[in-house]
Amino acid sequence: MKYLSKEGLEQLKKELEVLKLKRQEIAQRLEEAKALGDLSENTEYLQAKEAQGFNEGKILELEEVLKNAVVISKNGGNSVVQIGGTVEVLCQGEKQTFTIVGSEEANPAQGKISNESPLGKEFLGHKAGEVVDVETPRGKANYKIISVK
Repeated sequence: MKYLSKEGLEQLKKELEVLKLKRQEIAQRLEEAKALGDLSENTEYLQAKEAQGFNEGKILELEEVLKNAVVISKNGGNSVVQIGGTVEVLCQGEKQTFTIVGSEEANPAQGKISNESPLGKEFLGHKAGEVVDVETPRGKANYKIISVK
């Protein structure tokens, strides 16, 4: 099961459409390369076959993600941290804000952390005012939950 926001789901659908269009372009490249003759030493053909394999693999991967996707919604005033919710925390005097998303949409640089990450796992189910201890590669860290949105 893969958790996706509505926006994330739409983005993956668009990416799949692009890959399916690319499939046609690669098929055309293969036909043109075949017309050049001997396939055993035909660099254009070998490159097109490699591109085809990569593209088909990505298509299968995205189709599988979309087939198993569970669309998450915004927390909507819930008092506990859930997937799709935003949590504001205090750690070592520094305020941080995280949105809990599925692994497909995680982007720590944008404050989006996976529900499967050490932080995401520990925050889930907690309320404002609670302190959460998280084991990180650098050791244990304490996060005080300030607010849940």
